[in-house]
Amino acid sequence: MEKDLKLYYSIKETAQIVGVPESTLRYWEKQFHELQPRKTQGGARQYTKEDLSLLKLIAHLLKDKGLTIASAKERLKSTKQQVVDSSVVVEHLKHVRDELQAMLDELK
Repeated sequence: MEKDLKLYYSIKETAQIVGVPESTLRYWEKQFHELQPRKTQGGARQYTKEDLSLLKLIAHLLKDKGLTIASAKERLKSTKQQVVDSSVVVEHLKHVRDELQAMLDELK
């Protein structure tokens, strides 16, 4: 619940949420110009919920769909809503799988 109230997430928190190393986030920032996290005067990145959504989409395209960075850029430009819908379905299915696995573990 506390995470829902946050306006900004650190790069460490964001990396944990998205499931990639911090260096990957910095790399993606250079590759995907839509991704521009706020930076403090000291240069620390601050990610918003919108940034998290975009990062999850990028991760879905690259990790789940196996696209190259160039293909992911094109897909984001051309059919962003389809990518969002697909990503939401995949996240939901992962959640269902985890719940089913927990039930199976309880039965054992």
